[in-house]
Formats: sequence, C-alpha cells, structure tokens
Amino acid sequence: MSRSPSFSAKPELSIKPDPESLKRWIHAFCIMRFDLEQGQLLEECYPPGCLSQEEEIEVSFNSFPDSVSQHHNRSSIHDCIFFFRFRRPKKNTEERDDIDRYLYGYVFNRQRHDERLKRGGEQKSVVILSHTPYSSVFRPLLQIIGPLYFDVGNKAIEHIAGYVSMWPAPVPGKLMELPIGNAILKVNLPPAHSLPLENGILYEESASSMAPLLPTNQSVPQGLFHDADLFGIYRGLLLQLWTLWELLLIGEPILIIAPTPPQCSEAVACLVSLVAPLFCSIDFRPYFTIHDPGFARLNSLREGDIFPPMVLGVTNLFFLKALRNIPHVVSVGTPAPNSNRVAFTSRSAGKLSVKSEGLGVQQLSLRRFSPTNLLNAVKLRRDGPLCLMTEHKEAVWTTHSAITKPDTSILNRLIDAGMSPRVEESMSVVNNEILRRHFLELTTNFLAPFGPYFQVNAPSDGSSPYVTPPALPSFGADEFLSNLSARGVGKFLSKRMKSNWPDLYRRFLRGPNFMPWFQRRRAVAEQEQRRLWRLARMKTDMRQITSQMNELEAVDSFNAIEKHISEEVKSRESGGGGGADSEGTFQKLKKDLQAVFSVLPRDMQQLLLLNPQRASLLQDPSELQ
Repeated sequence: MSRSPSFSAKPELSIKPDPESLKRWIHAFCIMRFDLEQGQLLEECYPPGCLSQEEEIEVSFNSFPDSVSQHHNRSSIHDCIFFFRFRRPKKNTEERDDIDRYLYGYVFNRQRHDERLKRGGEQKSVVILSHTPYSSVFRPLLQIIGPLYFDVGNKAIEHIAGYVSMWPAPVPGKLMELPIGNAILKVNLPPAHSLPLENGILYEESASSMAPLLPTNQSVPQGLFHDADLFGIYRGLLLQLWTLWELLLIGEPILIIAPTPPQCSEAVACLVSLVAPLFCSIDFRPYFTIHDPGFARLNSLREGDIFPPMVLGVTNLFFLKALRNIPHVVSVGTPAPNSNRVAFTSRSAGKLSVKSEGLGVQQLSLRRFSPTNLLNAVKLRRDGPLCLMTEHKEAVWTTHSAITKPDTSILNRLIDAGMSPRVEESMSVVNNEILRRHFLELTTNFLAPFGPYFQVNAPSDGSSPYVTPPALPSFGADEFLSNLSARGVGKFLSKRMKSNWPDLYRRFLRGPNFMPWFQRRRAVAEQEQRRLWRLARMKTDMRQITSQMNELEAVDSFNAIEKHISEEVKSRESGGGGGADSEGTFQKLKKDLQAVFSVLPRDMQQLLLLNPQRASLLQDPSELQ
C-alpha cells in the first residue's frame, strides 16, 4: 500500500453535505460487508436511495476479491484498492446523460484475519461510485476515507461527503486543488476529448487536441488513467506492448487475467491509456466477475460467433474455460501475498533480464534469444491460456500478427530499481513517462493522416464573414487508404512498422474506435470553425466591405445577418445567452445589418421597412452613411 495522506476528523468542524454539489463528483458512498452465510451485503449507502436494486447487486458482487487470500498470518489486516465499471440498467439512463450509462466503483477493501471471529475473519469494502473515470482523484481519496471509516465508523462518510460537496465543479484537462480536511489533493483530470459526451453535447474541447502536434507539457494527461503504473504492471511483457497497442487501437476483444483485483484493474487501465489521445469507444471492465449480467451473454457465444469488442479484467480462472473463444488473452501480475502492487522482481521466464552490477539502479537489457527461451515460448503457445490453471505465468496469447515493431531504443532507456521500494517508486515514475510519451507519439503519428479532414477555415481579410463557411473536406475510406498508400505513412511510422502497415489502417477504419472518434473530432472542428467566423463577424467593419458589394451580394449579406440576429434572439430567449457578450453580439449584428441596408436600392429599403420587426432593427440607418 502507498502511504495514506495525513487526515484527521474533527467533529466540531463537520460540514453538512450538499447533495447536488456532491453529484458533480460522486454518485454515492457505499459500505459493503461480506457475510459468510448471506454473501455480499450493502450496509450503508450515502446519499440514501440513490441506487436501484439491480445496481446494489452489481456493486455488491464487484466490491470484493473472488476469494480471501490465504497467504496472510492470523490476526493480520490486508488492505487493497481497485476499481470496477459496470453498465447501468437502461431504465435508469433513458432520460439521463450519455455519461451516466456507466458507473465506476473505486474500492477500498479490508480483509481482517482474526481467529477469535467467526470462521477466522471478516471482510468489508468502502466504495466510491462515480460517473467519471477520475482515478487520480478517487484513489487518494480512498486512502483517506478507507482507514478513517475503519477508525470512526459511518460518520466518516458524511464527513468526507461534506468536504467533497465544497469542491468546485470538475474541469477536464486541468490541474485542480481539492481540499479534504487538513490535506489537499492536487490532481490532473483527464482531458475532455477522452471523456464520454455529456447528454450528446461536447465538453469545451480544443481543436489542438488532435494529431499531429504533440503536447508541450507532458505532465498534463492526454487520455484516461494517465496515472496507471504501465511499467510496473507490464514489466514482464514489455516487448508485447506494441501488439497490445494495436489490439486496442483496432478494437479487438481482450481478456486480461491477474492474481488480484488491484493488478487486474490496473492492467486494464494501463491498456486503455496506451491509445491516448484516441477516444476509447470499446467497453472496458477493469474487474469483471461471473455475476455481471453481461457474463451470461458472453458465456452463450458459440465457436465461430463474433466476440464483442471489449477489454475484460478478471481474476477467476473459470473465465479461461467459459470464454475460451476470446481471441486474445493476457496474463499479468504476480501472486505475491502481501502487495496490491506489482514488485520490480526479475522474471526468469520473461522477456527482460536485469544486470546485477551497480548501486541498485540498472538499465534494463533485452535478453537474447536462446534455445531454452524459444522452447519455453513454443510450449506456452502450444499449451494455451489453460496452462494458467496450474501455474500463473506472464504471457500473451493472440491470433493477431503485429505490424508495429517493438522500439528497442525505448526499452533500452528504461531503468530497473532492484529491490529498493523507495527507489522503485521513483524509477517507476521515470519509466512510465518514457513509455507513455512513446505511445502518445506513436498514436499521434498514426492519427496524423486524418488531420486534413479536421482543417478549419477562417474568413480571409477583406471578405464578408457572413457568407456560408466552406464545408470540411469529405471523407471516404477507400479514397483515404488509396491516397495514404501512395504518399506513405511518414518517417516516424515507416521506421517502426512493417511494409503491410496499410492493413492496420484498414482494420482501424473498420473497427469500433474509428467512427466515434472521427465524428467527434469533426464536431470539434466544426465548432471551432463556427467560433472563428463568429469572432470575425465581431471584428470586421462591414462599412468597408459594403462599398465593394454588388446588389446581389448585399441582399445575400442582409439575409444572412438577419438570420444570425434571429438565432441570437432565440438563444437569449431560451436561456443560452443574455450576458454582456450576448448583448454585444446583438448590437454588432444590428449595426452590420444597418450598414448593409444603407447600400441597398431605395425601393428595396422601403419594401423591407414594411415589416415592423425589421424596421425596429433598422432605426435611422442614415447615421451610417
């Protein structure tokens, strides 16, 4: 366990929670107890009544490890943190935001072994439920509320809820300081382009969050789960990361199996983070159990049926048999008894070896192929994932033939911390930054050829900002692939991919990630183009432009401005405007309408003034002449 932030509960400073403000961050706090006779029980839910019966059952089954570890000494306490994600019942989300289709559960689980208790122990979980994947917020919050609950009981929940309800609303992509008692959580939230749409509406997204430019500030997250321990979890499978990147990119179904829920949920989070800044559209379940309603459907798939695109994190070996038709299986982690993190121990059967010399910090080096390694690899492939039923091994079984080659220059920059926990943590941060930057660059360059389809156009100097803006370039998959194949994929990717790289683009275009991402980026580009043209309308002096207009252009401009005025009025009436900016826009449009009106023929002016509403907008146009 990482060290918990310092925190003390002071009842005299207790803050009454505001339910509406709390909802911006947290849907509910739950206290779950595992009863040996009755099973998983919901002991407490705050705010009360916010979960349906189906949701209570879902949370109950996901809040505990599949079995209590048998490696602990008697009278010992074992804490672990993990998270899960589940789809909410449709009847609860029919009229709710798109973002509410899933709930994330962040779990602080405590197993206490005491031979004085019935059957030798007890197990409880403190669960934070949220609509958002803000792991950088809820993990450290669990480190506070988990131990506090076991110290002071249920009053800890309302106490923490009071502080959370005082937090400002979350701002995606920003560094936020969130006070909690005498502690402050400084967290980077994932960017807007990595989050689900809210009620079908885009967050305030930047058009620059699209390829081909890399962000200058690497500490700012570019996707979900930026804080996941990529190196620690996949240290024994580093050469396979490029294959896993491709599988997630094209939306293939993947089963990830690990000894513990913390390892398995972290492994799923790491995998999702690999494809940043791409929006991940496929369903992912950091911790999936046989009690999930979706399991029956997956279990009913027959040989030859298409497995839905998803990433499942599991610890129950039963899934190896039940889902034996899933085409890609990844085994990660170590069954170390007293840790919910992956230690930096050398893997005798892994792809990497560690130099023994030095002061405890060494560079990782790739092990050369040997007959023994080759035989082990062949044996693993022949035995298949079912060999995990007898012994846990880190391995990848896949039917996919990777196109992207592992970048050994990146691997050779990674360093090993030996067995020192303090050095291990700092070195993990360094290695994670190296790996994450590389895969961010890899994904960004892969998406770069789509950049022209998001190219926005602003009005040129001296032209009217009231003409219809040009449409974004049309997209056709066949034409895109043909043009890309002809001109090449670029230096960065051509050095790292095999000659059949067009196949990866072809599969990406057919996969579940492409169209949602592409349509969203187009919407952001169109939104940006509207902003630029609106800005141009506010800055352009129409009196200079009208002098160069012929009669037809003047009429078209008059109609266009009148249409913008009508839209502005509707926006103000519906509550979408009304502030100083809206009033300034309205007055500018009115002046532009008068400027164009002044150059129209006299008979047309008289005809237009017959409309009383229009006449009120054109009061004393002679002032502009």
